[in-house]
Amino acid sequence: MKLSQFKFKLPDELIAQYPSENRDECRLMVVDVKTGEIRHEVFKDILNYYDEGDVLVFNDTKVFPARLYGNKEKTGARIEVFLLRELNVENKFWDVLVEPARKIRIGNKLYFGEDESMVAEVIDNTTSRGRTLRFLYDGPHDEFKEALYALGETPLPEYITREPDADDAERYQCIYAENEGAVTAPAAGLHFSRELMKRLEIKGVERGFLTLHSGRGNFKDIDVEDLTKHRMDSEEMFVRDELVDIVNRAKEEGKNVGAVGTSVLRALATAVCMNGRLMTYEGWTNKFIFPPYDFTVCNSLITNFHLPLSTMLMMVAAFGGYDTVMNAYEVAVKEKYKFGAYGDAMLILR
Repeated sequence: MKLSQFKFKLPDELIAQYPSENRDECRLMVVDVKTGEIRHEVFKDILNYYDEGDVLVFNDTKVFPARLYGNKEKTGARIEVFLLRELNVENKFWDVLVEPARKIRIGNKLYFGEDESMVAEVIDNTTSRGRTLRFLYDGPHDEFKEALYALGETPLPEYITREPDADDAERYQCIYAENEGAVTAPAAGLHFSRELMKRLEIKGVERGFLTLHSGRGNFKDIDVEDLTKHRMDSEEMFVRDELVDIVNRAKEEGKNVGAVGTSVLRALATAVCMNGRLMTYEGWTNKFIFPPYDFTVCNSLITNFHLPLSTMLMMVAAFGGYDTVMNAYEVAVKEKYKFGAYGDAMLILR
């Protein structure tokens, strides 16, 4: 497959800048791969597509307030710092992205907060934009993290062009988020309300959780036409015994297994054995999935509508079939579905 095959015209007004008023009331496009049928529903109707004993797999990663703004010593230049992950707890080392990168050198100090009480020193250049910062803070680690996160803002994707507001801290987070580490929300999960989760439970639909800390690499531009030459950034993930038991039992009993989001799809594809059974996994994945690809764990996928040329669109096309998915996207644009993390949803049935 070539990069240019995932280009389509997406009007700016179809990129959602705000979430739907209620989590489970966005629009839902249902795509049946076997028949080619497309149905237009509301997200909470997803209840109709799963029965007792079926399994939905969720990503319980938790987004932290990763975007900070500081000032460079002496010049006072405004610097955006995007926290990626903590490298060393004891020394308070963090892997970060900085903009504008050209203004930052090893040894520079950055000051954060109105009183500039949070100070960080650049100790390493890891990439053209990336740096390692050491935060100079004397208090205990819990206190440091609380102070650091108080300075941060919700890391909305760059295609959401407005400033984050107070509501985003709650809405750009799944209601079941538990394990902190993501800088990108698993967007398909944002549509699940407590009421919908309860109704699924009452119906007997099982839920399982894995953790994949979604990173900025999902939005990194692909700069090669030949997709086999693109390399994904690595993301930390955990597939635990409990989920393995739930999924493998469901498959043995012929039940449906649904992935809630492309991050779950990638994690399950990483942790699957040659015989199609899921196995426990703790480590990192840089798996890049594009058509054609043989998925052996899931037979349904809940996902949002993704932007042109994105790795998430490529993964969805691999799951639903390139022609089927690109046709569905053409319909979505015509019917004015909303795209992006705060947009509408798609259910693909295979």
